[in-house]
Amino acid sequence: MEAIRIATAQFEHRSGDKKYNIGQIGRLSAQAARQGARAVSFHECSITGYTFARKLSYEQMLEISEALPGGESMERLRQIAEKYDITVLAGLFERDSDEKIYKAYVCVDKTGMIARHRKLHPFINPHVTPGDSYTVFDLHGWKCGILICYDNNIPENVRAVSLLGADIIFMPHVTMCTPSTRPGAGFVDPDLWKNRETDPTSLRLEFDGMKGRSWLMKWLPSRAYDNAAYVIFSNPIGMDDDQLKNGCSMIIDPYGDIIAECRNLGDDVQTALCTPEKLTLAGGHRYREARRPGLYKDILGMDNIPEQNVAWLDQQKNSDKTR
Repeated sequence: MEAIRIATAQFEHRSGDKKYNIGQIGRLSAQAARQGARAVSFHECSITGYTFARKLSYEQMLEISEALPGGESMERLRQIAEKYDITVLAGLFERDSDEKIYKAYVCVDKTGMIARHRKLHPFINPHVTPGDSYTVFDLHGWKCGILICYDNNIPENVRAVSLLGADIIFMPHVTMCTPSTRPGAGFVDPDLWKNRETDPTSLRLEFDGMKGRSWLMKWLPSRAYDNAAYVIFSNPIGMDDDQLKNGCSMIIDPYGDIIAECRNLGDDVQTALCTPEKLTLAGGHRYREARRPGLYKDILGMDNIPEQNVAWLDQQKNSDKTR
């Protein structure tokens, strides 16, 4: 297994404007390729937009969703991958042959789609169906995994993907700068974004504080550290519907150290070299090998209905009555 250079990107998407968003993905993919990256990762729903979907009906969700593989967006990504000789990872809404809707994230090279993950814990819209499997695949000689946003907040998901062999885990998000029960959480005033050129300091204080990056640093590096894996975190920057997002897309190595980060108050792409040596030198490798699953396999396997799934089931029952 040879070292591989990977890029993470951030940009301000437009809700429901696939043409514009794919154009941005193409532009930043070209930039990543010029920096020597063999793969570039974009955020959750980077093709379609995200937060606006909370307002959409089932029919409207079907309209913005696409079949996978196939669909116009997949072909556009394949063309970008071929033109710049780079693998592209991006997100959108998927519809299957039964017209079920999923939050999907795809890995596409010049031959087409080579991997797809369906979000395990979706909640943006009641018509989105939870995925039911982990995703691990080969990419340029490396074993990779994908977990979307809230999937990563459940440590068991990251450990499971790691145990399935993933040394690089792509973690596309649309997160931070939203209200929560935790101290310091909340929205960031959109006016700060409008004035970012004349007053970048006030915006940076909000983006880097407990509403944003400081909260991320409480948990994201530990996912890499505990599992001795490279983490590729991607997040949008700018307005997402009526909410402001803070970007800070980054790459974290198996030691839990940030080795690349987007710090522009705008569109950005950064790359880092992932080397195989760190995978076994990092402490997480030893911790994983020291596990005694006989002590806790029955505990971890106890039945549980996720909170999101309870709400989803109730919403599905109601929506089925109105279709």
